[in-house]
Amino acid sequence: MDSYDISYTSLALCLALVAAAGAATVALRLGLARDMAWSTFRLCAQLAVLALVLKAVFNFRAPWVLAVLLFMVAFAAWTIRGRVKERAVAFFWPLLASMVVTYVALTLLTTAVLVGAHPWWSPRYLIPLAGMIIGNSMNAIAVALDRLFAGLRQRRREVETLLALGATGPEAAQELVRDAVRAGLLPTLSTMLTVGVVSLPGMMTGQILAGADPALAIRYQIMIYLVILVSTATGAMLATLLAARRCFTAAAQLRW
Repeated sequence: MDSYDISYTSLALCLALVAAAGAATVALRLGLARDMAWSTFRLCAQLAVLALVLKAVFNFRAPWVLAVLLFMVAFAAWTIRGRVKERAVAFFWPLLASMVVTYVALTLLTTAVLVGAHPWWSPRYLIPLAGMIIGNSMNAIAVALDRLFAGLRQRRREVETLLALGATGPEAAQELVRDAVRAGLLPTLSTMLTVGVVSLPGMMTGQILAGADPALAIRYQIMIYLVILVSTATGAMLATLLAARRCFTAAAQLRW
């Protein structure tokens, strides 16, 4: 099966279509033309830089590949920290620890065991797979933490009543933790319900367009979605549980 190149002329045509859409927003006075222009520029610039970076990374050896993986996890944790509206406690380090444990373990398992890449640290497999695992599940952690802190603030009196009756911090917050993890997982579960019926995943589509056997592309996509579900559930549970513990003092008092 043939695969077709995307020329710079094709990209220029795409930019012309974006410009036409931007002109339509100007005509309707939506105030989005500047945002569209900036987002388009950022997209092109960031991906152009990424192309150069990946060419260099694909020549890395094991220690440097793992360093890139850790940087990706740390940057994701920092991004989540900025997205969480509530700043009740200093939760960055527990968040980073939970993400390192979850994402590094699952990425290495996926690359070395599920895919069977040789060598196991092959950057051509490890870096893209890590990007999909981290990128798709970090949103769940951000939603879960935001829901947890908002719930503690809204139900503060209820939590403090439970503490006064002798409950420990984790016991007083367990219902809020469950609600937070559930809120984080729901988008991933909803997406999985529509895959193959409403939407075609990017990884599978990209492989098919590149000429891969559709059955192989589908097996890859099933694998990555199942790993994403595991990483989303594990990451959200670990991060929320650790953050919840930080919300209480050693004397079982709510920390604000």
